[in-house]
Amino acid sequence: MEILGASLRICVDDLEAAIPFYERLSGGTALRFERGGVQVAAVGSFLLMSGPEAELEVLRRVTATIAVRDVDAAHRLLDGLGARILAGPVPTPAGRNLLAMHPDGSVFEYVDQQPS
Repeated sequence: MEILGASLRICVDDLEAAIPFYERLSGGTALRFERGGVQVAAVGSFLLMSGPEAELEVLRRVTATIAVRDVDAAHRLLDGLGARILAGPVPTPAGRNLLAMHPDGSVFEYVDQQPS
């Protein structure tokens, strides 16, 4: 499995107010999408999320988002290392993802940009 990078997950009350700060901080432009009632803006290494508290409560349990070349390869390696796959792989607006709990209890999202 090749790790390409990681995104820091930040839950914000007002996505529109937060985006300009993170765009200037990172020098990038926000890529916006919605998933399960949560508004998301990917800005540089930051993944800003805003939405219903019940949804955000679940998202806060995920330590970070890890970009990989191939989610299927990540799935095989994680499974072989004793991680528990909580969800996925499933299609996303930008590719595919899965959620995995590492043996230490931390939860990570793994994403790729391959079509489903």
